[in-house]
Amino acid sequence: MSHAAHLLTAALVLLTTACSSPSTTGDKAATTATAPAAEPRVAFKVDPSTSAVVSGRVDFAGQKPAAKLVNMSSDIECEKLHPGGKPDDAIVINANGTVANVFVYVTKGLEGLHFDASTTPIAINQNGCGFTPRVMGIQVDQPFSVTNTDPVTHNINPMAQTNRAWNYSQSPGDPPITRRFQQPEIMVPVKCNIHRWMRAWIGVVDHPYFAVSGTDGKFRIPNLPPGDYTIGAWHEKFGTQEAYLSVSPAARPEILFTFKGE
Repeated sequence: MSHAAHLLTAALVLLTTACSSPSTTGDKAATTATAPAAEPRVAFKVDPSTSAVVSGRVDFAGQKPAAKLVNMSSDIECEKLHPGGKPDDAIVINANGTVANVFVYVTKGLEGLHFDASTTPIAINQNGCGFTPRVMGIQVDQPFSVTNTDPVTHNINPMAQTNRAWNYSQSPGDPPITRRFQQPEIMVPVKCNIHRWMRAWIGVVDHPYFAVSGTDGKFRIPNLPPGDYTIGAWHEKFGTQEAYLSVSPAARPEILFTFKGE
C-alpha cells in the first residue's frame, strides 16, 4: 500500500471514531438540566353535606382570681386613655362563669391533608395601649395585619421560635403592617417593647379548624370533615387541656372544657 493510501485509511478511522463517540458536552448538559418544578399541593375539599360543626364552652371552677389593674404609670398618654384604670386581661372570667380568650383547635386527626390558607387578613389592633384581640388564631401563609389606632407610638414584637421573629414600631397614622407566618406554632407570644404590659398570643395552624372562646365562653368550629380528632384548649395562665372526639357525618358534637382556679 502506498504512503498516500495509508494516510487516507488513518483519516477515515479517525472520522469514524469521532462520529460514533458519545457527546461529552451532551452528557454534561443532561446532568445539569433544571429539575422540573414540584407540582402545587392539592387542597382537600370538604363535602358540605357530610361536614360537622363542633361547638362548646369553656367553664371556670374554683376561686375566681382577684381583679387587677394594669400599671401604666410609665406613659401618661396611656393613663389618660383609662381614667379609671385598665383591667388586666390575662385572665378574663365572664359574668356567666366561663373563660374568655381560650384558643381551641384541632391538634390531631388532619395529618396528610392540605388546606389552602384564607386570603382574608387576620387583624390585630394596638388600641387603648393594649393589643386587641389578646388571643387569636391564623393559618400558615394567611395575611396578618397590624394597625395602631392609638395617639402614641407602639411596637409589635412577635417572639416566634419556629417562625421568624420580627419587630416593628408603628406611629399614629402609619399604614398597616402586613406579614405572614410560614410554619405552625402554638403559641406565638407578642409584646410591645415600648409598653411592657402589652401582651397578645397567636396560634398558627396549618388548617382552618380553630376558634377563640368569647365573652360568653363559647366557641364554634365549622365545616370539619368526619373523623377522629383531638381537640386542644389553650389558656395563657391555666395551661392546656385535650378532648377526644369521633365525628360522624353531619354531626353537631359539643365539648365542655373546665379550667380550675386555686
